[in-house]
Amino acid sequence: MLMPFENRTVMEQRIEFVLLAEANNGGKIKDLCRRFNISRKTGYKWINRYKDGGFKSLKDRSRRPHHSPGRYRKEIEDYVVKLRGQESEWGSKKLKRIMKDRSEDGKYPFDIIPCKNTIGRMIKRNGLIEPGKSEQSKAWHRFEYDEPNELWQIDFKGYFTMLNRQNCHPLAILDDHSRFNIGLFACGNQTNLTVRTHLIEVFEKYGLPERILSDNGTPWGTCGQENEPGIRVFSSLEKWLIRLNIKLIHGRPYHPQTQGKEERFNKTFKLEVLKRNNFKNIDHCQEYFAGWREKYNCLRPHESLNLDVPAKHYSPSNRSYSSYLPPVEYDGSCTVRKVFEKGEISFKGKIFKVGKAFVGDYVGIKPFNNDGQYEVYYSNQYLRNISLKE
Repeated sequence: MLMPFENRTVMEQRIEFVLLAEANNGGKIKDLCRRFNISRKTGYKWINRYKDGGFKSLKDRSRRPHHSPGRYRKEIEDYVVKLRGQESEWGSKKLKRIMKDRSEDGKYPFDIIPCKNTIGRMIKRNGLIEPGKSEQSKAWHRFEYDEPNELWQIDFKGYFTMLNRQNCHPLAILDDHSRFNIGLFACGNQTNLTVRTHLIEVFEKYGLPERILSDNGTPWGTCGQENEPGIRVFSSLEKWLIRLNIKLIHGRPYHPQTQGKEERFNKTFKLEVLKRNNFKNIDHCQEYFAGWREKYNCLRPHESLNLDVPAKHYSPSNRSYSSYLPPVEYDGSCTVRKVFEKGEISFKGKIFKVGKAFVGDYVGIKPFNNDGQYEVYYSNQYLRNISLKE
C-alpha cells in the first residue's frame, strides 16, 4: 500500500510552503494555501515568521554556540568531515553553501566559513574523495525552459528488490526550469493506473504543466511504434493528457540524454538514496523518499541554480486540475467523424486508421491544401495526415 503524499512532518511542509510563496512573490497565496490544505491565516503566519527570522523561526531551535577563534581551524575541519560523511556525494561547492545557509539560520557554530578550495583540501586530506572522482565532473551546456511548469519530465528510475523480495519502481517527476521534484513515489508496478493516480495527486497540489516529457516506454508511450507509415500510436495515458490540454513529448528512442535533467536526478537519487539503504517494503521506501525529496527541494544546493535550492525557483501552475473532462469540440473548419472498431474512421468513402486509443471518440478533419490532403486531430492534438488520392 502506498504512503499518502502528505505524509510529511509539519516542519517539512512549512519549509516547502514558504519557499514556494517566496518564489511566487506572494501572489495567489489563497490558491497555495488551498493546495497545502491550510487556512490563509496559517499560511500568512508561516510566511511572516519566515520573513522575520528565516527557517529557524518556523520551529524552536537551540541557541547558537560560541567557540574560541583560536580553535576554529581543527573544529571547522572536523565539522566539514562530519558534514561530508553525512552527504558523501556533495562536493566542496555544495558543502560551502550548506554551511552558509546554516550560518544565516543560526545553526552554524563558527564565525568563519572556509572557501571552496579550502573545503576541497579538507575532504581530500581526510581521504573522502574517491580516486578519479574529480575527473568525472564536466561542464555541460544546459537548456531549460524559461518558466516553471512549461515542461515536466517523468520517468521510472528502474526497479530494485526490497528485503521482502518484492520490487519497488521509483517514479520521479521533475520541473525542467527549477529542477523542483514535483513528486517521488515508491510504486509496486509501472501500470497506467499507478501513473495516473500519482499524476492526479501532483496535479491537485501543483496544477497542470503545459508539457510532459517522457521516454517511449509504457505506460506513457508505445515505443515510437506506428500502425503504418505516418500514423503514430497513442497510449490511453496520452489520450487522457490530451483531454487535460497537456502535450506529451517523447524523447528519441535509445537517447536517454533527451531527458538530461531527469537522468541527472536519477543519478543523484541512486547515489544518495538507493546506494545507502536497504528497504523493507513499499511503505518504508515511500517514507524515506518523502524525507529525501524535501531535502532535495529545500536544502540541497544545485550548481545549475547558482547553488540555490529548487524550491526558490518553483511556483505552482495557474492551471488547476479538474476531474471533470469537458467534451471534445471542434470549430466549423473541421469535419467530425466518430472512431469506430479497430481505431478507424470513414471519410469521403474511404477508411483511415487513427488509433485504437480513440475508439468511441470523435476526431476533427480539416483541409491541409487544395490537393486532397487533410489533417486529423483529436481535440487540439495532431494525429496524422490523410490523402484522398491514396
